[in-house]
Amino acid sequence: MLPNVSESSPGPGPKATDAQRIAAGYATTGAAVEFGAVVLDSVAYPDAQVRVPLSMMNRHGLIAGATGTGKTKTLQGLAEQLSAAGVPVVVADVKGDLSGLRAPGTSNDRITQRVADTGDSGWAPTAFPVEFLALGGIGTGVPVRATMTDFGPTLLSKVLGLNDTQESSLNLVFHFADGAGLPLLDLKDLRAVITHLTSAEGKSDLEGLGGLSKATAGVILRDLIALEDVGGDQFFGEPEFETTDLLRTDADGHGVISAVELSALQDRPQLFSTVLMWLLADLFHDLPEVGDVDQPKLVFFFDEAHLLFHDASKAFLDSITQTVRLIRSKGVGVFFVTQNPQDVPDAVLGQLGNRVQHALRAFTPDDAAALAKAVKTYPKTKDYDLAEALQQLGTGEAVVTVLSESGAPTPVAWARMRAPRSLMAQIEASAQEQAVTASPLQPKYRDVVDRESAYEKLTAKIVAAPPPEPTPDAPAAPAPKAPKAAKPKKDDSAIGEILRSPAFKSFTRSAASALGREITRGLFGTRRR
Repeated sequence: MLPNVSESSPGPGPKATDAQRIAAGYATTGAAVEFGAVVLDSVAYPDAQVRVPLSMMNRHGLIAGATGTGKTKTLQGLAEQLSAAGVPVVVADVKGDLSGLRAPGTSNDRITQRVADTGDSGWAPTAFPVEFLALGGIGTGVPVRATMTDFGPTLLSKVLGLNDTQESSLNLVFHFADGAGLPLLDLKDLRAVITHLTSAEGKSDLEGLGGLSKATAGVILRDLIALEDVGGDQFFGEPEFETTDLLRTDADGHGVISAVELSALQDRPQLFSTVLMWLLADLFHDLPEVGDVDQPKLVFFFDEAHLLFHDASKAFLDSITQTVRLIRSKGVGVFFVTQNPQDVPDAVLGQLGNRVQHALRAFTPDDAAALAKAVKTYPKTKDYDLAEALQQLGTGEAVVTVLSESGAPTPVAWARMRAPRSLMAQIEASAQEQAVTASPLQPKYRDVVDRESAYEKLTAKIVAAPPPEPTPDAPAAPAPKAPKAAKPKKDDSAIGEILRSPAFKSFTRSAASALGREITRGLFGTRRR
């Protein structure tokens, strides 16, 4: 919500000159995404504009601030402008607020005042193309699913909250399944493999893994059952979502905004935050290198980013850092949205070239320490006392610094942000349902496919029953001698019998193009397509 009272430029004067000097650092020769107007001494100067070059939106960014300071509206305004420029966008819609992007906004006195303050003379109620997605179909959106094989052990360990030892053991389980040609498509497939490894029949396979203890396998199995009990199994399965479907434009050339509906998963933050990272990791593996571009191929907004990093393992954090560092060259920008900059690890924070900091509070000693650290991350400025400014920002105002077209940081600017042009509220549930029904993606992903995989293979009775034991009265006749042949390597395990069966060989031939015998894994342990 925008504040009622707002001061705008009183005209020429020393402060107006200072505002123009600050705005000169944000001048661009190419297309830009507009933030708003420079503010000095609580006065907005509409002629002094704060903006970020569109070509710098893949240099990543941070949108931070306390609850109620305007982060979501800033995200909404940026998503609108990117869409209008033909750039696809992904947003995590935790509360449902961003569904309003699909409907035109409404004007009122506050909007009129904000338009005047920010010099946004072209403001008009506007709707934007939005695709509603829902993880595992938990919600009204088009279902987003991933196979367990593609999701990989590192991301799954984050969902399950495993420690480093347990995560290493889960990696061994995936390695076993990959090497044995056992497709892990859904949660029951992984449960079946672990159950096999902890059974008498799988004893030799478990021993062959070396570093996997039966006790640790049992812990992982119990965690998988707990995940299934809270509905986590709905995300894993087929048809798997193709992340290239996030890179679409509409008939008018506007970038499609993919809004991932998360309101029904707020009690499962580990799941939804990690799944969003899977989408990004999958894009990283699939997209080609493009280098520096005039505009990004996609911009990804990670709302509630602190959930992604909380209790994360070193392997997980290293993978995030590497993904953020490298995905820029593939034309993808990543913006983390959170309450405090300290929610983001330094190794990631150091790669975020564009900063939009809404108000911070300093009610406790910890808050004060976080405020002091936030100030140190900004370029030095003679125009503001940042420690005070960050506490005095009004709703819909932010302290901004971005990368200029030359790649250098811009001067620090206190900016009054532009008002979104779409609806700043949720749309009607019926309108959202109609949009999902009409989506071209709905027929592709709506219905679950449960084809033959590890679970079926490990439970099917495909090995012929052994011949009956001979009785004392009728000893079995000796078998005819067969021609001498090379002696096959002995494999008494159930897996060995399965792998030699005609049914399994037929399956592996038909699935070879999708899974293969040996799966190559990349960042986060996700499968390379």
